Amino acid sequence: MLRLRPYKMSDAKTIITWCKDEITFRKWTSDRYESFPIKEEDMNKKYMDNNGDCMEPDNFYPMTAFDEGGIVGHLIMRFTDEKRTILRFGFVIVDDTKRGMGYGKEMISLSLKYAFEIFKADKVTIGAFENNMPAYYCYKSAGFEDVKTEDVLCELFGEKWKVLELEFKKENY
Repeated sequence: MLRLRPYKMSDAKTIITWCKDEITFRKWTSDRYESFPIKEEDMNKKYMDNNGDCMEPDNFYPMTAFDEGGIVGHLIMRFTDEKRTILRFGFVIVDDTKRGMGYGKEMISLSLKYAFEIFKADKVTIGAFENNMPAYYCYKSAGFEDVKTEDVLCELFGEKWKVLELEFKKENY
């Protein structure tokens, strides 16, 4: 049974091992880290202050998914508006040995429950690079719908990677 809990600094040791190459790493992190590979300290600096507290309390929520075998997934949640009605999921990743087994969809479903029932969000947004169709289809299978937006492009490896935007509205939960 999959469960979701707040991220702990010790989780980084496991999570950073799931990206074996830089392309996979960039599909997960975009341009948010300067170099690959990262170390535990790099991930923890992105999320936590020196006391081990979240960098942006009450707006930034790193989460870890786990089952009886240990950590299997990770994502962050953050509000994107002042009224705290729109929550954005990001840095979504599943253990590379467990991809394609339903863990991603289950983790996203648990996160949606958290977003709507705990955070009382009205809408959740998420993005996937056009060259990361497994992530895109995972989000679609969890109930996210495509959003028409102006093209958002991220330049990586001398290429322009298009971001596919999706959303899940509370009334569809």
